[in-house]
Amino acid sequence: MRQTAGHARYASPAPESKNVPCSISAAMSWHLLTAGMDQSAIGDPASEDAQFCLSRYFQELNTRFETGFDVTQSISANIEEFTEPAGLFLVARLRSDSIGCGALKFHHDQTAEIKRIWVADSTRGLSLGRRLLSELEQHAADWRTTVLRLETNQSPSEAINLYRSAGYSEVEAFNDEPHAHHWFEKILKTQAPSPDPRLS
Repeated sequence: MRQTAGHARYASPAPESKNVPCSISAAMSWHLLTAGMDQSAIGDPASEDAQFCLSRYFQELNTRFETGFDVTQSISANIEEFTEPAGLFLVARLRSDSIGCGALKFHHDQTAEIKRIWVADSTRGLSLGRRLLSELEQHAADWRTTVLRLETNQSPSEAINLYRSAGYSEVEAFNDEPHAHHWFEKILKTQAPSPDPRLS
């Protein structure tokens, strides 16, 4: 089922969720969130839940970017590219509500791009964005990705801070995304060789 809150945000440093009384500590707020939260699951990017998350994501970008956001001018990131084995799409749910999403777009040189990270307003300050980022990294490692990349606009400073604190280093532009001002990458820790899921 779709989430009913208003605007969305990236992982934001706000001290508490709108749905949690201010007297409850951030730690307790996180406990309450995770107690009712299902594990983020790989889903169909064409599903109602996924499309709801993406619509909120695009609305957020259009509101926050100084020049707005036009998805038709952005680099390709379509449903087929978020479907295994080309990529994958995660939807985070709290009970029956969709509260966040994130995606991976795989490349043949063992690199992948992180795309479409969004979290609902009602989860601000509870590290959901960081959790989604971590789960995307784990999925990327499972697909034998060695380098993760992402780009972002200059407006969502909290997203930039999240990526830097999660070990992403700023690099030269690796694509011509017109809405981007910063490009990041992270070298994933090497793991014992395992069969490539794309070859199964």
